[in-house]
Amino acid sequence: MAGAAFEILLTDAPDPAARDVIVGGIVAFNTARMGPSGSRPLAVLLRQTDGTVAGGLWGRTSYGWLYVELLFVPEEARGTGLGRALMGRAEAEALERGCIGVWIDTFGEANAAFYGRLGYTRFGAIEDHPPGSTHIFLKKVLPGE
Repeated sequence: MAGAAFEILLTDAPDPAARDVIVGGIVAFNTARMGPSGSRPLAVLLRQTDGTVAGGLWGRTSYGWLYVELLFVPEEARGTGLGRALMGRAEAEALERGCIGVWIDTFGEANAAFYGRLGYTRFGAIEDHPPGSTHIFLKKVLPGE
């Protein structure tokens, strides 16, 4: 790429292959400096009796941590302990995978309070994102052996 000419292109409809190029470059860069991430998807699904997925947890483990990207419990099932159970199952799997902790980001104090009750502590926040709310980052160090 030495001497290559570049242009900057802004788009709201990128080709998915462009993302693959960016991810591949980041993975190669990080692997060269920190070793392989060991990235693995992790999903804990909430299924209805007919087998339909109604919610659950979606994340990935890498570099010794579980990142919980998504957690959804249907409105009618909230307050029943299912969110706690989903998080507990994911944490147990993270430990099985050798992780030392879990991190998550969420919007608003009410959601952050849920994670606080599970032992998560705030390590960062973006005020007014979205406007009138706060984007909160939380983590939990898992128990050692």
